Amino acid sequence: MSAKDCSHNSKSRRKLFRRIIAGILIFLLIVLITILIIWAILRPSKPRFILQNATAYGFNASVPNILTSSFQVTVSSRNPNDRTGIYYDRLNIYATYRDQQITPRTSIPPTYQGHKEVDVWSPFINGNMVPISPDFSVALGSEQAAGSVFLTIKIDGRVRWKVGAFVSGRYHLYVRCPAYIALGSKSSNQFVTRCSVSV
Repeated sequence: MSAKDCSHNSKSRRKLFRRIIAGILIFLLIVLITILIIWAILRPSKPRFILQNATAYGFNASVPNILTSSFQVTVSSRNPNDRTGIYYDRLNIYATYRDQQITPRTSIPPTYQGHKEVDVWSPFINGNMVPISPDFSVALGSEQAAGSVFLTIKIDGRVRWKVGAFVSGRYHLYVRCPAYIALGSKSSNQFVTRCSVSV
């Protein structure tokens, strides 16, 4: 075989290889564009969360820089989408006071939420002997003496969207629910507070 034939075969192989790569890239681009068009038409909306109830079973800020608390909160989530389901792969709920976490994270079981469905959770969140900032300790003691405390109930997690057979990648979910919680004899708080949700 001459050097000319070898050169010709090498060029043919390179052309074939380039065509195969170009074909694969074009196919992947078409699939990606199709998914994006479907996604844009359906426009999945983020879920809506509402804090419905918060009951304080224990709240003690009398020890300096230490807080012990126990709450049961009722939170509902609504999927506003007509054609998109939501997988809640991981949800953790906890309470904060002035952006300081005062209870450990409590897990909510993973679930799937269909179109227009509403799910309700009523977990207990407890913090035993949690160290708090000295500035916050004084403020919490004052609020406890006044009979109510302003907290933020937070939910962090991971969600996926389901459109037909297509399931998206995981997205971070951040939910923030402000709550004035009565303490002592008025410890049951029935209210409806809309939560801020970001994905």
